[in-house]
Amino acid sequence: MSMLSPTATSRDPMELDRLAEELVTRESGRSRASLGDGEHDLPAYVPLTHDNPYLSVEAFNVEDFLLSRAYTSLPDLRSELRDYLATLKEELVKLINDDYEAFISLSTDLRGEGARLERLKWPLGDLRGQVLESRAELQSIQDAIQHKLQKRTELREEKTFLHLLLKISESVTRLESLLLISAPSDEDQGQTEIHGMALNRTEEERAEERTRANRAKHLSRVAAEYTQLLYHVSKAQTERCAFVDECQWRIDRIKSTLSSDLDHLFSSTVLSLTQGRDIARSADTTELDKAKVLNDVADCLRTYDMLGLWQDAEEVLRTDVVRSFVKKTIYPGCLAAPQSPVLPHTPFPPARTSSTTGGAPPRTPYTPFTAFASKQNPFEASFDTQPHILDDTDDPLAALYNTILRFVDRDMKRIMELADKVGVRSSSRVNMGKVALLGPSAAVLKDAPGGFEIMANVVWSEIGKAIMDELGSTVFAVGKPDEFRKHYETTQAFIRSLEYLAPSVEAVSIMRSHPVYIAFERRWQLPVYFQMRWKETVTKLEDSLIVTKLERSSNKVYAPFVTSQAAAVWAAISSIWSAQVFVPELSHRFWRLTLQLISRYRSWLDSSMPALEPVSRMPPSSSMTSSTGSPSLNRAATPTNQQVEAASPESVAADDALLVQLATVLTDIKAMESQVWKLWREELSAMLPDLSEANSATDASVSLEDTLRHSLSSLISLIPPISGQIIAILSRRGYDTLLPMRSIPSQFRAMTASRRLPTEPSHFVSLIFRALKVFFGIGAADAPGANLKDEFLHSYAEEVFENVAQRYIYFLTAMKKTEESLRRLKKGKRSAFSLFGSSSTNADDGRADEEKIRTQMILDVNAFGKDAESLGVAVDENSTYRALKELANAPLTED
Repeated sequence: MSMLSPTATSRDPMELDRLAEELVTRESGRSRASLGDGEHDLPAYVPLTHDNPYLSVEAFNVEDFLLSRAYTSLPDLRSELRDYLATLKEELVKLINDDYEAFISLSTDLRGEGARLERLKWPLGDLRGQVLESRAELQSIQDAIQHKLQKRTELREEKTFLHLLLKISESVTRLESLLLISAPSDEDQGQTEIHGMALNRTEEERAEERTRANRAKHLSRVAAEYTQLLYHVSKAQTERCAFVDECQWRIDRIKSTLSSDLDHLFSSTVLSLTQGRDIARSADTTELDKAKVLNDVADCLRTYDMLGLWQDAEEVLRTDVVRSFVKKTIYPGCLAAPQSPVLPHTPFPPARTSSTTGGAPPRTPYTPFTAFASKQNPFEASFDTQPHILDDTDDPLAALYNTILRFVDRDMKRIMELADKVGVRSSSRVNMGKVALLGPSAAVLKDAPGGFEIMANVVWSEIGKAIMDELGSTVFAVGKPDEFRKHYETTQAFIRSLEYLAPSVEAVSIMRSHPVYIAFERRWQLPVYFQMRWKETVTKLEDSLIVTKLERSSNKVYAPFVTSQAAAVWAAISSIWSAQVFVPELSHRFWRLTLQLISRYRSWLDSSMPALEPVSRMPPSSSMTSSTGSPSLNRAATPTNQQVEAASPESVAADDALLVQLATVLTDIKAMESQVWKLWREELSAMLPDLSEANSATDASVSLEDTLRHSLSSLISLIPPISGQIIAILSRRGYDTLLPMRSIPSQFRAMTASRRLPTEPSHFVSLIFRALKVFFGIGAADAPGANLKDEFLHSYAEEVFENVAQRYIYFLTAMKKTEESLRRLKKGKRSAFSLFGSSSTNADDGRADEEKIRTQMILDVNAFGKDAESLGVAVDENSTYRALKELANAPLTED
């Protein structure tokens, strides 16, 4: 607002100028605000020009143009378009006028140019013909050159193919020469009988020509040459060459001869290694001869691997070494016949050789079998003690297995290690990687694409089949559970020992996936074995649980249990997990049976335990709610209607019998819980499978420990009501011992001759906790709750002390009210009938008696507290006891 001078004000009494200025200011501010809010100004007039986007487009759109000029009226738009049209016409005329002279001169200059162009066109035709003719000649020359190059390429390929055929012919001839095969003649060119071609040579001639070592190197060279021949033949067969088809019978003869010679050499070498043939017996040449034989075996295995004849090598080992041993060792009566010892070969020392695989022996998962010699884990013992040997004491099956293990260790282990080493280094074998050991129930592994599988296809195949065929009715007989369990344990230990002798973890995995191994594991009728063990365990237990009566036994055999039924339940639980019964593959079934046995014991307790009475406690009076209150408030408390008479002898005897039964149940429950958890920590947690992965996979999964805890909770849930019943009975015994305190006032009033204050507590105070001490055997040799003393004495003593202290307060309160009523009665009599001065003397005598009674109360309460402290009760922290002491220290009556 502008400040106007007085002169201006007088000239403009209505202040119109000021109002006009304010209006202008308001409108300008509103316009600026509207512009800031995004509103548009009035459209500006833009004249039509050549740069207008709606006029310069290729396809003129009338609607878009009119919409762009929507702010212009139609007459104005028409005038504007007419002005623009006039401008265009004017520019067009100007453009024509500017270029007209040049246009006219151009038409004059082009006169006669057509004839000139025709003259220039004539030599171009001749030139085009010459170019086309030259192009045709060049194309013919290029085609001729290309044809010659194609001919030369074909000739080169033919020459290369001929060289390939020459190589094939030379290789075939060279191989026939190396294998001492006679060259084919014209008459027998089509003959395919291979054995007839080898009749010109004998084993004696071969032995004269070269030694066994040279023969191994020789066959290795032949195998390399034969492999190259196969490569050349595979390339030649793509051309469908008749020469290759004609030579195919010779190639087959070479293959058969090479395989036959290799089999014969490998067989003789293996027999020399396993049986000591053809090796000098001199001690000086033992190690050298052994090394030579092992080198020969390695060369033969390398040759087999080069040719891909792994099954042929396995067949030689199966036929010449393993099968003959199995037939002599495993037969229907072999368990009754004495086992002949497998001695080490004469030229070889009996000491074990180190592993040639360069790695540690394979490890297997946890196994509970303990059938090894000296009860050792076979995978943790040293080589000197032969950890793979089983304990064959009084066990013919273990003795048989030991014979097999010694044979495998002596004759096959070194061959398997050499084969594994050759297979790993060979490029023909696909590396399968490290395969983890799987259990017998795991999925079957895929077969390796190639390589030696001596452990699975030779050793285990022959041994497993022989055991199933010859000893199946004996080894797998499940009719006698003890013998079946022993056979199963021994056989599983034998398999683990056999796996210990495997050359690699891969060999163990392949063996476990072998069809013979799978069939062997299926022969064990483990579910039938479990049913027989279940029947045996449950029948014996049910015979013990027929008696539904709690009878405490003094037999120390049942310790830590006090009843034969609880001991029978624990014997059943521990027996199924013992080494004589438990089988790892049936762990889930034995676990379920364990939980069922615990549940069965709970049901037996429900049918055998006496009916528990509802625990009745004395309700707190006002004296406990106000421990720091005045004596007048304590005296004002109204006692509850409780039974204050002494219990009859019959009820005491019934309570004693009930205490014995409840203590018996409580002792067995605690012993059962302790023994089961001890079994879990020491054995079950290691024997049962780990469910951590299942727990991480599903939230609903429950661990085995939680399952066991839930099962035991059905037994532990009985402890609180049983403890409450025991505390109630012990508290009632304490109530009964407090009854003599009601006669304390009358006793002191009757003792007129004695004027001394009491110095000892009453006799009944020491009897308050007598029942508790007798129950836990404090100061006694035998008691029903002696085994519960360490765990329940403190808590029971606190509860009994609390209950008795409440009853004590009730009795003291009732006594003080009685004394108060008696004092008032005496006071009324003295005021009405006393005519002489003897009333003061009688009053003094009453005060002295009250002081004696009060002193006796204090002594009793203090003795009651000390007796509770001896039982471990913190009396100073107990509010009820503090109220009791305050009540005892208060005057017996008010003045």
